[in-house]
Amino acid sequence: MNRQHDARLPGVLAVDAGNSKTDVALVATDGTVLGTARGGGFQPQLDGADEAVGALAPLVESVAAQAGSRPGTPVAVHVSACLANADLPVEEERLLAAVEARGWGTTAAVANDTFGLLRAGTDGPRGVAVVCGAGINCVGLLPDGRTARFPALGRLTGDWGGGSGLAAEAMWHATRAEDGRGEATELAAAIGGHFGLASATAVAEAVHLGGLAPERLHEIVPLLFAAAGAGDPVALGLVDRQADEIVRFAVVALRRLGLLDEPAPVVLGGGVLAARLPLLVDNVTARLAAAAPLAEPRIVAAPPVLGAALLGLDRIGAGAQAQLRLRAAYEPEHSAAA
Repeated sequence: MNRQHDARLPGVLAVDAGNSKTDVALVATDGTVLGTARGGGFQPQLDGADEAVGALAPLVESVAAQAGSRPGTPVAVHVSACLANADLPVEEERLLAAVEARGWGTTAAVANDTFGLLRAGTDGPRGVAVVCGAGINCVGLLPDGRTARFPALGRLTGDWGGGSGLAAEAMWHATRAEDGRGEATELAAAIGGHFGLASATAVAEAVHLGGLAPERLHEIVPLLFAAAGAGDPVALGLVDRQADEIVRFAVVALRRLGLLDEPAPVVLGGGVLAARLPLLVDNVTARLAAAAPLAEPRIVAAPPVLGAALLGLDRIGAGAQAQLRLRAAYEPEHSAAA
């Protein structure tokens, strides 16, 4: 730890801000968790960097109060913020400036939230992570600070899949099956039935007319996996393509970091992967074994805020015992081999 820092301050204010929820933790230099709080989603692309970061203030105030900190004073030595939608360097810069302006720590770092997933699933800052949740992204990190990453702007930058993408693809195939343009699939009846409507086309009309919230389309993903498990060719094809996309990300990141030909962790996370559905996970591990035989796939169950906190402990030079104590606070949610 840098001696110029106030030794009375907690070590790390950790923030994991995702599209749907935000977790904040205040961690002592010895790894003890002093306070936690949870809030809603983080969307600076809609709200702007300053407003989005400002919305984190009640959560920060909550964890500071739990630790007995005095209002109006710095909360921690270091702020480690892993934030959704921090996809481009310019976005990280804007968000970092907004975080620093709040005065929560004497130092601060901002990274894409996938880096939190990576660090949560590794013993140190080394490896590759692929998140497949609402969207899909991949990052890699080496101890010397070098990274591998992608723009992650959706289809504009070549991304495919994630929960939102899979739901959209399932709707595409289901509606085309109904009107005769596409291959028959059980997805059509399953989607209509799930929403209590006559067809998948009726579901599309309900979304278009405002009768069904677009956010509810994520409910289609379990229907997709159920249809694939029952042998539906269209659904099986979508699951297979998702596995292929996940492995393509991982292999490219491993290659960029020079890790393709040596043992290296490949952390898998996000709601779609964390569900541990064998149809997807077995496909991913088989493809990864063929393309990167030395890769070590593991699915993370621990919350990504753990990764943000570990990155913070790395930054302030906390030792192994502090990291072990922090991990223990999140048991039994630990990483496991895929």
